[in-house]
Amino acid sequence: MSPDVDVLVVGGGPVGLAAAIEARRAGLDVVVLEPRPAPVDKACGEGLMPGTLAAARRLGVDPPGRDLRGISYRQDGRVADHVFRSGPGRGVRRTTLHAALQTAALAAGAAVEPGRVTSVTQDDDGVTAGGVRAAWLLACDGLHSRVRREVGLEQAARGGVRGRTGGPGRRFGLRRHYRVAPWSDLVEVHWGPRAEAYVTPVADGLVGVALLGPPGADFDVELATIPELATRLAGAVPDGPVRGAGPLRVRTTARTAGRVRLVGDASGYVDALTGEGLRVGFAQARAAVVHLDDAPGYERAWRRATRDYRLLTSGLVSAAASPLRRGVVPAARRLPGVYGAVVERLAR
Repeated sequence: MSPDVDVLVVGGGPVGLAAAIEARRAGLDVVVLEPRPAPVDKACGEGLMPGTLAAARRLGVDPPGRDLRGISYRQDGRVADHVFRSGPGRGVRRTTLHAALQTAALAAGAAVEPGRVTSVTQDDDGVTAGGVRAAWLLACDGLHSRVRREVGLEQAARGGVRGRTGGPGRRFGLRRHYRVAPWSDLVEVHWGPRAEAYVTPVADGLVGVALLGPPGADFDVELATIPELATRLAGAVPDGPVRGAGPLRVRTTARTAGRVRLVGDASGYVDALTGEGLRVGFAQARAAVVHLDDAPGYERAWRRATRDYRLLTSGLVSAAASPLRRGVVPAARRLPGVYGAVVERLAR
């Protein structure tokens, strides 16, 4: 049976829409399946690092928001600031970014349709999922990817949970917006006793606060353990509910299976601590389209695109979950050159 389309993208989040744009630019017919109505929201830090903003612009998207001049690590009165050398990043509501990317994908000629994938079948000539038969499938369906499970690419982790890291090292994300005037043009990263809080100005009069911490963390309880931030937000009106995501760490045995390519969070994820998920996901989307008919080539490109993210994020997460946690910001203050080099490497 011949394919209906060249490329089926499963998951219409930012990375899926980026993959659709890349496929259309390559002259391919594209259908995106996404069960949620647009714009799609997600618990995330909402800060686009300079490299991520450049990648979005390359896709034809330049969403409105608040310029971000750098990163500020803060802990118990100690502060380590670094200003981006490559130009500003931008704080952008996730819904604003999603709407801009969907508009760009539709303008490029991609079809975005409601649909959910519950099974995947493939043969030498094509792959079928969600009622669509395509020559290739790009799985962009996130941390809890159904496609990843269906094609057998999840890696069994400690505790026997496939694709997940078991035990006390598991981490989750929570996010809430506050109606308050932004007080800084830096992304503030507050290191509390158990969780990190990421403060990102995303619009005039609106600030996003994302917490990364252990299972069962309560947003208000963890916020109260960070006095500087709790004082800043005292009396500020929440704008919307607390959203959650996780567990964050996902492992995969490979990124390709026949005519399926895993892209973005579905392909494996370490942690949101460094804010690099979108930059890495956009790079993977581009590589997946370039290497549709070259599985080894995509595996190599995936490793290149994620190497710095995996190494640096794993190191920081290990420190965050150990007695070294209390020394992270003091070390950044004592070694500003090293701290700045890490930030710049991740900001590319």
